Amino acid sequence: MYENKTNRIDDRIVSLTQPHLRPIVRGKAGTPVEFGAKISVSYSDGYCFLDHLSWDNFNESLYLESQVDKYYQRFGCYPESLHVDQIYRTRANRAWCKKRGIRLSGPPLGRRPTNRSPELIQQQREDERYRNAIEGKFGQAKRRYGLGRVMAKLSETAESSIAITFLVMNLEQLLKQLLMLFFCFVCNRRQLKES
Repeated sequence: MYENKTNRIDDRIVSLTQPHLRPIVRGKAGTPVEFGAKISVSYSDGYCFLDHLSWDNFNESLYLESQVDKYYQRFGCYPESLHVDQIYRTRANRAWCKKRGIRLSGPPLGRRPTNRSPELIQQQREDERYRNAIEGKFGQAKRRYGLGRVMAKLSETAESSIAITFLVMNLEQLLKQLLMLFFCFVCNRRQLKES
């Protein structure tokens, strides 16, 4: 820094025990800078899929196409709609989604219309409800499954720990569904025996 007369060093080491960690400026109140992996996760029917993980800061909107392509590979079709953060609602992403018949949640670009129809207001509220589900999954992963306390020393071990967190969350969701099917099956058999 002294020789080059700069105040910045790319990929500087901030932790001797975890040299892969990089500071990521988030701008949130209380913790403007975070350390750790930045992840991009998609959510469908209660299941979370880890689509992108990086130790460096990245712009999530650049990965929308690859995430939708991964959805297509998993389920064999494109989703009807995407419920995304504001950062994903770029002109390029909107055009890409429109070309494939995918509705992107949120208000359209430009000035907010003065007279919004009740159907549009209802649709936007529904979209926000779906967005809250993925935010809730992040909170659940951090509080209940230890995603906020990954202390692995190697980047590969930390990445495995993060992926296993989402695997366990998905297995619990699958177990809930299997138990529900089992109870429905038992109740139906009991009703058939009684009649």
